[in-house]
Amino acid sequence: MGAFLDKPKTEKHTAHGAGNGLRFGLSSMQGWRVEMEDAHTAVLGVPPGLDDWSFFAVYDGHAGSRVANYCAAHLLEHITAADAFHGGPGAPEPPAEHVKQGIRAGFLQIDAAMRDFADLRNGLDRSGSTAVGVLVSPRHLFFINCGDSRAVLWRAGRVCFSTQDHKPCDPREKERIQRAGGSVMIQRVNGSLAVSRALGDYDYKCVDGKGPTEQLVSPEPEVFDVPRADDDGFIVLACDGIWDVMTNEELCDFVQSRLQVSDDLESVCNWVVDTCLHKGSRDNMSIVLVCFSNAPRVSDEAVRKDLELDKYLESRVEEIMEKSGEEGMPDLAHVMRILSAENISDLPPGGGLAGKRSVIEAVYSRLNPHRESDGGAGDLEDPW
Repeated sequence: MGAFLDKPKTEKHTAHGAGNGLRFGLSSMQGWRVEMEDAHTAVLGVPPGLDDWSFFAVYDGHAGSRVANYCAAHLLEHITAADAFHGGPGAPEPPAEHVKQGIRAGFLQIDAAMRDFADLRNGLDRSGSTAVGVLVSPRHLFFINCGDSRAVLWRAGRVCFSTQDHKPCDPREKERIQRAGGSVMIQRVNGSLAVSRALGDYDYKCVDGKGPTEQLVSPEPEVFDVPRADDDGFIVLACDGIWDVMTNEELCDFVQSRLQVSDDLESVCNWVVDTCLHKGSRDNMSIVLVCFSNAPRVSDEAVRKDLELDKYLESRVEEIMEKSGEEGMPDLAHVMRILSAENISDLPPGGGLAGKRSVIEAVYSRLNPHRESDGGAGDLEDPW
């Protein structure tokens, strides 16, 4: 279930790139967790020879980062080992069903391969990892999910597709677990593991007489083929540290609003991670944002409103702290509570006041430079 730090680690790992008519940005933060167990993949031009294909994925490790890191480095090569990906330069795009079969085979192959690693075989490492990704071909979006990380597609101004989390309480998952001799207690496999599908986790894959996809925890991904469309806007891949505090619609609304004020995808991803921390996320947080040519564009009007909002918030923080005067300097949480009770217009949709906490905190720190940083939202029920 994981242990927590006294203060969150807020340093971020970021990256960005462009190619094949796509732009991507990513950001990850350790947050309150004692270790960083997330990993990611971003590949523009898939070997061997699929130069106009791209692959993006997020891996949420648990009980260690070994499996997540290995999958980030090697899952794609296991997927592309399938015959469907070896048509050669100029060959027509393989049938979608063949691609889906290759993806499933790649997951089973990498799971079997890692099982032979000495530290995983002898139980010195008991880690596992979810995996959520998208394989982008010129004509199709192949969404891939194994576990409770999630992918969403924003198209024509709305969320039009999302993967479904693999949780032990899902009737289909629960049936497989029980057939393998397990149980679901406190919404966990045998009262312990919170996901019903994952790579690694070999303690849950040792039931005699059952195949790899019939075990307590299955490495088999669900693969969805979504034909590409001219009005595709963006794809978000993220671990549950993001989804724990934002719904699909909230996150996509927030991303859309931030894309209207900045074309820097790293910055947009950083805003998402910071906002989720301030909303109370206690987990590692990772997000990959993939934008198509019809993604929201920077709007002069949106930029103007965002700057006006920042100036308003700065002035309100100054007023609140000036009024405190003789009563002493209020803490940041007190300032946030006052602001949260006000009807402030034009806050980022989906993010709310948490989406502007960095602005508020910067003014507060300037006026109270000797404060001790509280790092983030200390109370999940009342972040302010």
